[in-house]
Amino acid sequence: MEFMDVVRKRYACRKYADCQVSQADLDAILEAGRLAPTSTDQQEQHVYVIRSVDGLARVDELSECRYGAPTVLMVTYDTTDVYEYPGGEYDSGVEDASIALTHMMLAAADCGVGSCWVNVFDPDRVHEAFGLKERDRVVAMLDLGYPAADAEPSAKHLRRKDIADLVTYL
Repeated sequence: MEFMDVVRKRYACRKYADCQVSQADLDAILEAGRLAPTSTDQQEQHVYVIRSVDGLARVDELSECRYGAPTVLMVTYDTTDVYEYPGGEYDSGVEDASIALTHMMLAAADCGVGSCWVNVFDPDRVHEAFGLKERDRVVAMLDLGYPAADAEPSAKHLRRKDIADLVTYL
């Protein structure tokens, strides 16, 4: 599929078919995250694949936004291995993890796998519930699954601002 077709095809899927994502599709999605660019090639992102009944039940306790997805990717970054911007106030962790997550979301669309970026949760509670390492910071979760036959983008997704409202040339 052409890149712009993938971008246009992708939407936040909120209804999934009752079957697991194939290992081949999951591998392709994870590889896209691995290949994502990061600040000074730190590659500080880490992805936890949640597929077990227990793990998915924990996700459901922490967020109402799994929508029945059979797989959830929890994207974190290592706070001890980030690029610090000059001045020391900011680092690259959230942006690098977000870039990896975006790559995985687009790869999912390319594979015919639906996805939904989830940020409706308390990162500290997620961290504790999954017993993550102290240095892991949770950025987002990504629901994954094949879209149900009647899944469709929300009305909000179909409304897009004009490019002139989003871009300013300086």
